[in-house]
Amino acid sequence: MRTPTMNNIWKFYKNSNIFITGATGFLGKALVEKLLRSCDGLDSIYLLVRPKRGMTVEQRLKELFKNPAIGYEKNVKIIFNKIREKNPDAFEKVKAVSGDVSFPDLGISEADRQILIESVNIVFHSAATLKRYDYLFLFICRFDEDLKNAVTLNTLGTKRVIQLCKEIKYLKSFVHVSTAFSNSDKESVEETVYKPPCDPDDIINCMELLPKEAMDILEKKLLRKHPNTYTLTKAMAEYIVLENSAVIPSAVVRPSIITAAWKEPYPGWVDNVSGVTGIFMECGRGTIKTVICDENCRGDLIPVDTVVNTLITAAWHTVAHTSNTMRVYNCTSGCINPITWKEFRQLTQTYSLEYPSKHVTWYPGFTYRTNRVMHAIYATVYHTIPSALLDLYLCCTKRKPIMLKISRKFYNALNAVSFFSTRQWDFKMATMKELVDAVKRAEDGQYFEVDLRKSNGFSWNNYMRDFMVGVRKYVLKDDLSSLD
Repeated sequence: MRTPTMNNIWKFYKNSNIFITGATGFLGKALVEKLLRSCDGLDSIYLLVRPKRGMTVEQRLKELFKNPAIGYEKNVKIIFNKIREKNPDAFEKVKAVSGDVSFPDLGISEADRQILIESVNIVFHSAATLKRYDYLFLFICRFDEDLKNAVTLNTLGTKRVIQLCKEIKYLKSFVHVSTAFSNSDKESVEETVYKPPCDPDDIINCMELLPKEAMDILEKKLLRKHPNTYTLTKAMAEYIVLENSAVIPSAVVRPSIITAAWKEPYPGWVDNVSGVTGIFMECGRGTIKTVICDENCRGDLIPVDTVVNTLITAAWHTVAHTSNTMRVYNCTSGCINPITWKEFRQLTQTYSLEYPSKHVTWYPGFTYRTNRVMHAIYATVYHTIPSALLDLYLCCTKRKPIMLKISRKFYNALNAVSFFSTRQWDFKMATMKELVDAVKRAEDGQYFEVDLRKSNGFSWNNYMRDFMVGVRKYVLKDDLSSLD
């Protein structure tokens, strides 16, 4: 018999307690904001937060709501502003739980663990590892974490979260955040969990027993067609979720390349420059002139608010529309509303000229090439030599030379993402389309937008304009008043 919650997403979350890992990341912050704003009938949100040197988890929680990565410049809206305007008391529902997915039992105290076991109803697991490099305006994610760390955080961490879920008494739904590229060794990717190249438990055991040198050799053998340890360990994590889906009501959401918001909390909102966003920003600043890319391939981008709405509705869908098998949602755009890298470049150049930042280094404009030798030559001429000259100037003015280091990081980052910019995948979306239809039929489905098709009003032209303005405002902290 269907209950009233079955056709109403808000009612599904009413009086629920939610546990989230990875809440301090870009996607995690957007998820917390949306839950507080659109599912305000919930009771509590527990966030797994790692203590940092000199900061308690409570202090980190306050920093999260301040969102200092964006800044406080005049007219620059920050992610939690709408909640402050609507219901500032909503923040009292958020509670920090000290822990770390890399620790046994998630590093959670026995008292906190008992609270979670007794009260939590819905779990979102989005914690993952991405090695980062921070140089001035560059903060580009690379995925070259060594196998041991990647297994610990992505695979073993998932296993530990599932172990907690098995103990939770009133669990309704568990949603695991994976990546569309967890099966990047396949050209066509169905919405199913594929068997990984090795048994996850065997790799976890090896990680605990073998020295680093042996793990490095094992890493080379395991990667095969996987471009990095991130996609490999995410594939293994999916398999662990599948193995336990008979006892835990589970779903896997696979977003592709997560970029700025389409609509919520603000069009173009973004608070980091990981991956494509960082390259997009630097191309707009004129810093990057050459990119390894096949312009005829699709760039599978997905707005962060679309991913957040997919996570929230997937948890509801798992309960409201039960299935005999665990659902996997390919949260992608390439097969329903594609944009090629050529179109991406054209729109980037158009809007970087229309909305130039005061932080522009060189006149915006860049080219794609698939020939790596030519790319290296162009990078030397347009990146390395100018950086060396700037370093010479810095030395002469008794300042620290850093431009060549930045240039090398650009070059390495572009090489790291070249696997994804020179290929395209056929992501099947039958289950995702089922979710879209179910959300449209829900009484409050209009508040949880998951449909990225043109027929639903999504335009890459408008989105890329908002994306450029968003990077300008929220990352470079350059208000539009400086345009003149």
